[in-house]
Amino acid sequence: MTSYLPWLLAAPFAIAPIVTIVRARASRSLDEFEPVSEGPSVSLVIPARNEAANIQRCVASAMTAAYAPLEIIVVDDHSTDDTAAIAMRAAAGDARVRVLTPDVLPPGWMGKQWACESGARAATGEIVGFLDADTWQTTDLVPRIVAAMQAREADLLTVAGTQEMGSFWETLVQPQVFAVLLARFGGTEVVNRATRAEHKIANGQCLFVRRAVYERLGTHAAVRARVAEDLALAQRFHAEGARAILILGLRQLHTRMYTSLRELVHGWGKNLFAGGREAMPFGGVGRTMFPLMLCVPPLVGLLPFLALVLGLLGLVSPGILLWGELSFTANLVWWMLVYLWLRRSPLYALLHPLGAAAFLYITLRAISRGSRVEWKGREYQSA
Repeated sequence: MTSYLPWLLAAPFAIAPIVTIVRARASRSLDEFEPVSEGPSVSLVIPARNEAANIQRCVASAMTAAYAPLEIIVVDDHSTDDTAAIAMRAAAGDARVRVLTPDVLPPGWMGKQWACESGARAATGEIVGFLDADTWQTTDLVPRIVAAMQAREADLLTVAGTQEMGSFWETLVQPQVFAVLLARFGGTEVVNRATRAEHKIANGQCLFVRRAVYERLGTHAAVRARVAEDLALAQRFHAEGARAILILGLRQLHTRMYTSLRELVHGWGKNLFAGGREAMPFGGVGRTMFPLMLCVPPLVGLLPFLALVLGLLGLVSPGILLWGELSFTANLVWWMLVYLWLRRSPLYALLHPLGAAAFLYITLRAISRGSRVEWKGREYQSA
């Protein structure tokens, strides 16, 4: 290998993080908008299936919203645990809170979309906000969202909040996945300035819509068989001329998606392949290439480490060893910056190859399942 080639091949490992940081820098936050205490009526819809561990905190935090008029609708999606009972206890007789059970899941629908649809039908608000049951909010989330929707003339506004990570594996894997999403879509204003629908993204954990526009565009029925229903909904709004806005709410919204490696494997396995393939541009060609593209990010984290180890053992050429050293160093610096931003020990950066290996396993497992999606005791065939 010629002397300059390892440096040339390692250059993308240093350039890509810089590009990602630049594309994220202009992101805007709910902190910029003065909260309003009253205005158009708001309905919060919380779809919940087997969320006994989370629903108390979610409902209790929603009830603290410093906004009126407000109603909270918990949709217990035929849970087999105590979700409904816990939600009713959390409501503590508050007249703003209702717990309902939708009709049996119709053919061709995914459970979350049917729960959202059912909740939206029961809602009376001019603005309908969909919140996942594993989220919790501060008192100013809703007031700032309404202010931001008014200021930015948004028909759909979705909030990217703080992703809480409690366990070792969450801390290794979650940043890997979200770094890929950031690299693919960019910061909030890159997404908001996008002119093509495939460059739009949304966070279904917190997604607010103007009811009139939502109904005009077909509600969740329009995306009833899509795994990544949030992304599909934002792209539909944009394609039909409505205004979809992504904004940060790192102080106002918190989510803990998964609590163990097992949950990470099953949760991201549901979303990564089937959901990502649905959103691929370039039609059939894009969907055909997608499995290979999905494997690239974890390999970027894994291959330099393997080259470095093999080189130190004398099993590869000096040129490959040099490439491994340069690329691994670039990766290490990137992950140190990520963990410092996350306010976690930068020593986690040393373990980024392990996170990449876990991410690759999740990816390959998701690819092997194809369009079959299993979640919370139900199996679906994605669109």
